[in-house]
Amino acid sequence: MLDIKDKIFTNLYGFESSDLAAAKSRGSWDNTKSILDRGRDSIIDEVKKSGLRGRGGAGFSTGVKWSFMPKEVTKQHYLIVNADESEPGACKDRDIIRNEPHKIIEGILIACVAIGADTAYIYIRGKYYNETQSLQKAIDEAYENGLIGKNACGSGHDVNIYIHRGAGAYICGEETALLNSIEGKKGFPRLKPPFPAVIGLYGCPTIINNVESIAVIPDILRRGASWFSSFGRPNNSGTKVYSISGHVNRPCNIEESMSIPLKELIEKYAGGVRGGWDNLLAIIPGGVSVPMMPKSVCDTVLMDFDALKEVGTGFGTASIVVMDKSTDLLYAIARISKFYMHESCGQCTPCREGTGWMWRLMTKLCQGDAKISDIDKLLEITKQVEGHTICALGDASAWPIQGLIKNFRPYIEDRIKQFNN
Repeated sequence: MLDIKDKIFTNLYGFESSDLAAAKSRGSWDNTKSILDRGRDSIIDEVKKSGLRGRGGAGFSTGVKWSFMPKEVTKQHYLIVNADESEPGACKDRDIIRNEPHKIIEGILIACVAIGADTAYIYIRGKYYNETQSLQKAIDEAYENGLIGKNACGSGHDVNIYIHRGAGAYICGEETALLNSIEGKKGFPRLKPPFPAVIGLYGCPTIINNVESIAVIPDILRRGASWFSSFGRPNNSGTKVYSISGHVNRPCNIEESMSIPLKELIEKYAGGVRGGWDNLLAIIPGGVSVPMMPKSVCDTVLMDFDALKEVGTGFGTASIVVMDKSTDLLYAIARISKFYMHESCGQCTPCREGTGWMWRLMTKLCQGDAKISDIDKLLEITKQVEGHTICALGDASAWPIQGLIKNFRPYIEDRIKQFNN
């Protein structure tokens, strides 16, 4: 169990004020100038040593990503914080934005100095109105107290922060679609390469990080990389905010160590599975875009990137969706398929057409109006979509179905036999 002294987000539940004075009492903005004075290379090296991997789903090394930015600032450099959080099951960033906004603002300042940027945008989900208000208040307080803006924290660096509210498109959570959205274009993902660190916002070098990735930066640099990397396993280090929802007694967001056993996480913090652990049917561990796991895997699996990859799923956003034995898995995955069909931007043919095919076949399976051979047909369609699109939405639409077929094929066959008898 993570000790209170090791928690980064000590006001995650909003029991205290989110204003500047309260944030300072919790340790934010403590001698930030000395951190900035370390310089770009030192800051990036410390973030690399910490082992911090992106908390938005991809899990790429944050320090390595920052190091891709050109050292010579011949063009404007930008930092973008991705606060779109449209993944079903994910709600961690919302609480960080609402209750710990100064951690984000301070993290942005440090990141901007590290990558040579003087302008940052926070791309926030449009529905997060109250969270946007909290964030804007924190930005205003930071400006008023000289923490950002001209000569931020007396460091000699100028950093300005702007909020950009999205219009509710899931696809704009993909980093290059997000760039197009900010530029006023359709939220279509871009082909990569070139990567945003070379050609990003308005054709300039740009780094895009998740809210949580940015918010933990000040604590890493204050407490040291070795402190952060002491939690979890090698290549899976640090603390993490987990979202737990579905058939549990107490849905919650909780900060805990990486690599904590999934069962321990659910039983200790979410009050256990409704009806007891033996009533568990399946769990989606990283938001609905990753394959589900049967109970037999959930009994022992650890919550980190490598452990979940080994069992054929993904860590993603660590948004855990628990399903007990009352769940109709076919209807659950059909609902997810409909979501991806609706949210496809339509730019890539395999995704535009394939998501519709997958949803229609899933609907047939739900209704029992299908043949056993339709299971293999559905699996074949997922393979034609997976890996054949510009962005990962194609993969995200295919993996839930693949997880269903891999782990619960007899369940699907029984449904078909039940309706055909």
